[in-house]
Amino acid sequence: MFRFIVRRLLQMVLAFFGTTLIVYALMFAGQGDPIQALAGERPVTAAQRAYLTEKYHLDATGVGGFFYRYFDYISNLLRGDLGESLTGRSIGDILAAAWPVTIRLALIAIAVAVIFGVTAGVLAGIRRASIFDNATLLLTLLVLGIPTIVLAPLAQYFLGVKWQLFPPTAGADPDFFALLLPGIVLGSLSLATALRLTRTSVAENLRADYVRTARSKGLPNRRVVSVHVLRNSLIPVITFLGVEVGNLMSGAIITEGVFNIPGVGFNLFRGIRTEDGPLVVGIVSVLVVVYLVSNLVVDILYAVLDPRIRYE
Repeated sequence: MFRFIVRRLLQMVLAFFGTTLIVYALMFAGQGDPIQALAGERPVTAAQRAYLTEKYHLDATGVGGFFYRYFDYISNLLRGDLGESLTGRSIGDILAAAWPVTIRLALIAIAVAVIFGVTAGVLAGIRRASIFDNATLLLTLLVLGIPTIVLAPLAQYFLGVKWQLFPPTAGADPDFFALLLPGIVLGSLSLATALRLTRTSVAENLRADYVRTARSKGLPNRRVVSVHVLRNSLIPVITFLGVEVGNLMSGAIITEGVFNIPGVGFNLFRGIRTEDGPLVVGIVSVLVVVYLVSNLVVDILYAVLDPRIRYE
């Protein structure tokens, strides 16, 4: 296991540099005039343009200029300096203000997916072909067929504006209740997928040989399901939820934008819209680390859930 973790850490380093290089290249190649994009319709003076051009090395063009800017960014990043956005604000300060909001939103979404998705999936797998099973499959198919860009405004209008069950927008400093509706919307797709994965895995394991052996020994059905079936059935679900943590921690740009949540996704969208290269690359670099760490934790949990799994 130790060698496996070391090997994965080395792979994480290569994946981190490769991903940041690609993202930086995309921002560098697609960048028009970031200074004017930041200013909008307002004119930019020659002094302001010269200052920003020198500060962010925007005058470095070509392949050599790209690698100069990239290695300058990486060297600062390795020292813990995420740099400044084109607005002059520290990217570290932006993330420090956005992360608590996004973490709370992601925790609500994960809780919704685990509590309702996994629980309903276990019940549907045990009662396969029942009315409950068919109803959950139909509902999850409906949820998966509606994109978030449609689901979020619908939930905001009906539950927030028309029926006034939740606040329609989160605001600058949202509390738990203000984040509850966007958290449910954000976790709805994860819930549907987790339910289907759990249902399929439980149904397959109930037909396994070790389950028939356990029942033939006289073990009660509750113990067979809780000790044997559930533990093995959770492996694909843990895999999905581990990867999904990275998606949820990114803040889901659409959800945070619709509900006006000042989180990571909201700031990432703002950086893309204003062509703020340093802000976009800085946020993506942190999100890459979140993805890599969550995947490493998932792989380690494999051995905890199933002792038959061994890494050499």
